[in-house]
Formats: sequence, structure tokens, C-alpha cells
Amino acid sequence: MLALLLAALALHAPARAADAAFTQFIASLWPQAQAAGVSRETFERETRGLEPDYKLPDLALPGRPATGASAQAEFVQVPANYVKEATIARLAAEGQRLMQKHRAALDQIESRFGVPATMVLALWGRETDYGRYTSPHDTLRVVATQAYVGRRKEQYRDEFILALKILGDGAVTRKDFRSSWAGATGLTQFLPSEYYKHGVDLDGDGRVDIWHSVPDALASAAKQLADKGWQPGVRWAYEVRAPANADCTLGVPEVQKSIGEWLRAGFAPVQRLSAADQTQTASLLQPEGSYGPSFLTTKNYFVIKQYNFSDLYVLFVGHLSDRMVNPQRFATPWTASTQLRTKSVEAMQKHLARTGLYTDKIDGKAGMLTRAALGAYQKSAGLKVDCWPSEAVLQSMGAAR
Repeated sequence: MLALLLAALALHAPARAADAAFTQFIASLWPQAQAAGVSRETFERETRGLEPDYKLPDLALPGRPATGASAQAEFVQVPANYVKEATIARLAAEGQRLMQKHRAALDQIESRFGVPATMVLALWGRETDYGRYTSPHDTLRVVATQAYVGRRKEQYRDEFILALKILGDGAVTRKDFRSSWAGATGLTQFLPSEYYKHGVDLDGDGRVDIWHSVPDALASAAKQLADKGWQPGVRWAYEVRAPANADCTLGVPEVQKSIGEWLRAGFAPVQRLSAADQTQTASLLQPEGSYGPSFLTTKNYFVIKQYNFSDLYVLFVGHLSDRMVNPQRFATPWTASTQLRTKSVEAMQKHLARTGLYTDKIDGKAGMLTRAALGAYQKSAGLKVDCWPSEAVLQSMGAAR
């Protein structure tokens, strides 16, 4: 409540008053910083002149748009636009070159953590274009703002403290401590808490440097996957061709069968599967509902999803990893050319929630659970069941109110 009150004051009071309120909030965090081992000198130096950034997304500011950022994308990307073939091909070619350049470090990573070299390279490629992309924000300012008026204040209060600790430990200079709007930093994009949980000094120089040391950054990414349950020797997913009568509402993590069972149900593998492959437990993923490619996702798929919760992100990273050793594109092409606006998907989710078909977040993202609930609605309404958010289904829901 205090942070919201201060934010409300910041909207209507002079800038100096707003800065004073923010400064008071930051000062109140000193005891927590001290307990975490941050020196008073570091605290004073790094917070002097620090100001909030109210243009960041995911802020809870009274009277502002829900995202807090006018530049936030209004459309949900269709898979073909996100997993863009030209981008995948370019990153795969670069990944092959980097695999040779960093072969010694990647061999250590595979041996130590059981994560394939191609997978950590794919994470690096997706997150920062192999280091070519420079994050636009000052990390400390981001996590301070999110701790002050973000939607996840408690989490970001801890991230702010640990960001101070990173600076105090001399791991990186403030100038190089850049991040995304959510505070993810470094070549492979770690939150400060992830830096301390999963950071690895692979190059042996006595410090974990995920900003400049490729071996450290890739090893840290591998350790994060390993710590979250990565299973060595298991693929992230298998592309399959779905039978004509496939039920797209089964495409949720809770519906698990052995790959052999899925095959006996009519799903045809794109690549040859061994007997061991067929014993693995998998879930069905159909990013475009009944259209486009279908996948049987293993436990490792959901480990990558803990790195970034987007299904399209996991598809991008997994496919990029595969393409570094195999030039084969997805066997089934993407077909959707348009996607509903975020607000329209939110309206669908709210309707599905009211009818008891959906219990997850109302976030305007047509993920696994939203698509499955949409398919259940289509069954109940006598519509074509394709688990894909369309204007026709949205209109049907409007008529049903």
C-alpha cells in the first residue's frame, strides 16, 4: 500500500517530491542490504542519484495503462513470425562457427552438466544474438523501480539487494551492468538471484563473469538448466504429424503418455525413434492448435520453459539447437498469418474462466492451457474444434453472454 500511495503521489506531485519518495523507499532497504553483505560505501555510491523509470512494463501505477509502457506490443505474434526461418538459419550458422571456437569450454560444459553444447549456444543466440545485442536498461534502476511500484515487489526487492551485491563484489562495472526491462542481465540473461544460484567460473579467473566471459556465461546457463532438472541424453521434443482425428484439447502438460502410446494413437514421428525414445514420457504441444506443426515434449522441454515461460521461446531455442547439427526445417509449415489482439485473448480467457473451463492467468497470451480451454469451449458450443483463438470464436462467446 505504501508503494502504491507513493506512486500515486508521484503522478500528481512535482518531480522533486516524487524523487524524494523513491529515495526514501530505497533508503529503507539499507538494513536488508547490510544483512546480505552489501557495504555502506557500495550502497551509498550506487543509490546516489538513482531515479525510478516509470516507462517500464509490468508496473502497478494508478491511472496508467496496465503494462505501464505504451511501447508494449499490442499483438501476440504468430509462431511463424517468432520462430522465423531466416533468423533460425542465420543463428544456426553462427552457432556452428562458435561451437568450434569454444569447443574446449563446451566439452567441459557437456561433461560437467550433461547439457548439449548446441543447447547453451541456442540460449545465448536467442537471448543476446551471441552478444551482439546490448541490453538497453541500467539493471539497478530497473530492479529498484520494480521493487518500488512493480507487480512483483517482494521478488524485486531481493533482486535489488543482490544487484547491489554484484556491484559490491566487483563482478561487473555499473556501466556494463545492463539489462532487459525485467532485470535480466549478461550474455545469457540472468536475474541477479540467478547469478548467485547458478553462476559458474569456468574460465578459472576467480570470478563469475556472465557479461564478458563466454565460458562463464554458457556454463552458468547449463548449470541453471541442470539445477532445474535437465536430463542428459534426452531430447527437448520430437516433431510429429498429428492424425486427422487428433484432439487438440489434450495439448496440456498434465496429459502425459509414453511416446510409444502417442504413436499408437496415430501420431507419426518425423524422425526415426529408437525403442528407448519411445519409452519416454511426453506431452502434446500444438502451438497453432490443429494447424501447423505438432510436437511431443519431454521433461527437458519444461526445464527450458523455466528459463523463459513462453512456449514459442522454447520452440525457438530447441529448434535452433537442432539446426546446428541438422539442416532440417519443421516438416509441417506454420499456417496462421494473424493473431487476435491481446485484449481479445484476455476477453476469451475471462469468458472461459466464467464458464469454469480456464483457471490460469488472465494475461492475453494464448498458451497451452488457454488453447486447450478454447477447444473445450468449441466442443460445448458445437463449433469446429481447432484450439485456435479466432474472431469467429470471440464473436460466439459474445453472443453467449
